[in-house]
Amino acid sequence: MNVRRLIPTTAVAGAVVLGLTALSACSTSDAADGGNGDKLKVTASFYPMQFLAERIGGEHVTVTSLTKPGVEPHDLELTPRQIGSISESDYVLYLKGIQPAVDDAIKQSGVKNTVDAATLTTLENHGSEVSGHDHGHEDEEGHGHEDEHGHEGEEAHEEHSEGDGHNHGEEGGADPHIWLDPVKYAEVAKGVGKSLEKTDPDHAADYKKNTDALVAELGELNTAFETGLKNPATKTFITTHSAFGYLAERYGLTQQGIAGIDPEAEPSPARIQEIHTIAEKEKATTVFFETLASDRTAKTLAKDTGLKTGVLDPLEGITEKSRGADYIEVMESNLAALQKALGTK
Repeated sequence: MNVRRLIPTTAVAGAVVLGLTALSACSTSDAADGGNGDKLKVTASFYPMQFLAERIGGEHVTVTSLTKPGVEPHDLELTPRQIGSISESDYVLYLKGIQPAVDDAIKQSGVKNTVDAATLTTLENHGSEVSGHDHGHEDEEGHGHEDEHGHEGEEAHEEHSEGDGHNHGEEGGADPHIWLDPVKYAEVAKGVGKSLEKTDPDHAADYKKNTDALVAELGELNTAFETGLKNPATKTFITTHSAFGYLAERYGLTQQGIAGIDPEAEPSPARIQEIHTIAEKEKATTVFFETLASDRTAKTLAKDTGLKTGVLDPLEGITEKSRGADYIEVMESNLAALQKALGTK
């Protein structure tokens, strides 16, 4: 009887071992860093950082995003478990100034390899109106802010951030929406690639290869925007969320935000009247709203002014409502929406 009882017990134990082996095979890589079979544990603050980490890290990383799909990232509050997961990370990629709770948790986490994407390109101040022109900030020297862990010049950056009023919703603060400009996003990608190479030198060649491929793809996206937005009937677009300042600047457009940089801010009656006047004067056709915030303001304004509504996605998260499966596809949808609204096709 003992023998008979032993057989199923052993079989169960074997199945458990096999199951664990299968699970670990899914979540680890035999050739990963440190020689212990584990992938690099990467924590990303929200989708634009997650996309970079996944594309550049490839098979050598396992990426966890602190912001779940469909959650408005600006208002994110972290659970104790999420705060704990940050401390257990090998590498954290975030964008300072857009999620105060994340900024605080990272500061207290003690994680050695933390990279603030804002230090990898140049942030600028964008109000609710942004006229398109290029400041020529694309010099290589201006972007070399990282040390072996991605934060050389951290003190200088801290001063820069405070001076700019880096908090997301502050009037006159630095605009954090750098990922909506493919050129700036490519600069960030290069910085992330270099920092991953230094964090995990065993796989540096793969990180470099993946970075180069992504930068090339972003270059093609930039070309598509440059070509697709030439000779518009109007250069002005109206949006509920003033997230597109960098994009407008890059392609010679003017963003008119109904409210400010905060997507949930209610516009003043004076601002709504001003938008009426601007729409008429600039022959704007469309009021854009986004996928993660309410469309109520856009629809009310459009009804009052006889304008159309459309979706311009600030790409703060991907959901089933997103017009594309990833950053590149949604940006292509944004391009198509802008072309239609601006009369370029």
